[in-house]
Amino acid sequence: MPDVLGSWVRELCAELGIDAVDRDLAVDLVLELARDAAHGVARPAAPVTTFLVGYAAGRRGGTPEAVREAAATAQRLAAARAATGATTEPDPE
Repeated sequence: MPDVLGSWVRELCAELGIDAVDRDLAVDLVLELARDAAHGVARPAAPVTTFLVGYAAGRRGGTPEAVREAAATAQRLAAARAATGATTEPDPE
């Protein structure tokens, strides 16, 4: 089976000017982050969380360390929500 995700990521990164080292870091980390947000918060939180982490990391210089730090913050918050059971919206009154 062809590596559809890998092919897509390489194509998109080339167009966005992202080098291979950053790309390799990002794919695994983003997939883990999306999983944690989807399971710890709500499914729609996955794309929003990954976007916000990327945005925050970019504002902090865009280094691999900035990406890891922003992702760690989001993962910690998602895990805390999951642990407290705050993964659903309150009932409207």
